[in-house]
Amino acid sequence: MAKESGRKVVANNKKARYDFHIDDTFEAGLVLTGTEVKALRAGRASLVDGYASVERGEAWLENVHIPEYTEGTWTNHTPRRKRKLLLHKHEIEELDHESQAKGRTIIPLSLYFVDGRAKVEIALARGKKEYDKRQTLREKQDDREAQAAMSLRKNR
Repeated sequence: MAKESGRKVVANNKKARYDFHIDDTFEAGLVLTGTEVKALRAGRASLVDGYASVERGEAWLENVHIPEYTEGTWTNHTPRRKRKLLLHKHEIEELDHESQAKGRTIIPLSLYFVDGRAKVEIALARGKKEYDKRQTLREKQDDREAQAAMSLRKNR
């Protein structure tokens, strides 16, 4: 079997950029079991309620849903178990220090394969207020209208 190359996205957390201001991003490896890898290769995962935490010098990804592998037997995994993140020590220390600040959290943005290895992009983020969310929606709508006007002008 040929080795995979390139980047294959499994799941994106679209709600994260709507609900949070993204300050800094990190790429981390994941410690997974065999059936989790097979379920991810089938393109099944959800990052919506996920978050990361640092406990005793180790980073953990929690509440990320990777459904059970359909062809798995008694060796199947628990869908929402804690999964260890593989990061450098200085990155873990930075995440721990920064997440202690008021209003800061660590959230997953996307889950993907790079050259056959499962990776997750995590972000240090601050929660948005309701008026920030409305402002973001207004900017997106304005951009959409501007693009539509330019394409209409271009087609004339």
